[in-house]
Amino acid sequence: MGRGRAKAKQTKVARDLKYRTHETDFGALARELHGDKDRNETEESEQDDGYTDYAEPSRD
Repeated sequence: MGRGRAKAKQTKVARDLKYRTHETDFGALARELHGDKDRNETEESEQDDGYTDYAEPSRD
């Protein structure tokens, strides 16, 4: 007893997923799955970890 409400909700969600139309950007999906190397390298280099101000100066 008591499973009726949960099952009804699961059925509603499953039906919504099955029949809803999706606007999928396959280009963005491909970039996410395969990795856009040029974009990832620039993002990593632009990120500041906040500790560069405390780094010791180089002794060249």
